[in-house]
Amino acid sequence: MQRDHYEVLGVQRDATPEEIKSAFKKLAAQWHPDRNQSDPTAHERFKELNLAYQVLSDDNRRTLYDRLGHRAEEPGSPFGAGGPFAGGYVDISDIAVDGILGDLLGVFGVGRGDRGDVKHQVEVSFEEAAFGCEKTVNYDRAIACVTCHGSGAATGTAPVACTTCNGRGRVRMQQGILPIAVERSCTRCRGTGRTVQHPCASCRGSGLTTVTDTVRVTLPAGVEAGATKLVGGAGNKPRADRAPGDLELTIAVREHPFFRRAGDDVVCSVPVSFTQAALGGEVEVPTLEGRGKLRVPAGTQPGTVLRIKGKGIPRRAGMGRGDQRVEVAIEVPTQLTERQRRMLEELAHELREEVLPQHKSFMEKLRELFD
Repeated sequence: MQRDHYEVLGVQRDATPEEIKSAFKKLAAQWHPDRNQSDPTAHERFKELNLAYQVLSDDNRRTLYDRLGHRAEEPGSPFGAGGPFAGGYVDISDIAVDGILGDLLGVFGVGRGDRGDVKHQVEVSFEEAAFGCEKTVNYDRAIACVTCHGSGAATGTAPVACTTCNGRGRVRMQQGILPIAVERSCTRCRGTGRTVQHPCASCRGSGLTTVTDTVRVTLPAGVEAGATKLVGGAGNKPRADRAPGDLELTIAVREHPFFRRAGDDVVCSVPVSFTQAALGGEVEVPTLEGRGKLRVPAGTQPGTVLRIKGKGIPRRAGMGRGDQRVEVAIEVPTQLTERQRRMLEELAHELREEVLPQHKSFMEKLRELFD
């Protein structure tokens, strides 16, 4: 049976918020699982303490708990934590839609406000993506104004409590269409609970200013185009009194003049003369490490793919590298001297069937189809 939250924290039902907070800190330190690794009950006790504090430290949830007991926090209860009517009201402070429609959207969690996240693209070369690199990223972000330290007030002055919301930052109202109270950010103070009578000249009362910031990030070997990297807390401050959002970096890989990527393999096309393809030989090919040599077998056909083991992209799992695939593109000469033409004609006459094995197979299939 679930114990009473006041009993869990060891406080009276009329305990002040300070007494509740003090009791929780003391007991949480005593029952933290890291300090009681040999006690199998410590983890559950700590969860019980945490839940009791979450309920009793929130004025609205505490009021509802005093009225309904544990029923207010039962799974599935619309008034419990995470429910649409937690605490007996709907908080739509971050919804950017006004009026009844905004209130209804807020009930279902639609239209959350700006969290301050910043998206930025980082361009890297093909080789940098393959082997990993460090990149310095410059971008613009909003931070607290350094002149007024985020208060928005001119030097020598200070914000005053908002008279509309009495310094709460939120206003509560009862909509006839809904059987609950609807709570939203105060439009006058924008949810801060304070208004500025003498605005700061630097930020014009917003408490924010834009600066160019720099971060240095390490990209792992094998990173792919479109991959993202998150830098926590490096985004914008959505409001001077709120924590900054995150910086999300999206990787863009520049095209390479020779290579393209296929999984962990590197693919390139290498021109080979028809005499090299027929007789075999060694050709020079580009690799990620520079120039390399590749043996072309005699009788190599157009479109043949040859492999160079271990010359591809380092695998993300750390188990070696992919291969380099070399697609053979056979070059046919377009300008022949009379002597060269006669020599080729003689060769064709000498090796007619063997010179065109694919043509022979094609003609046989064509006869079978139409005969």
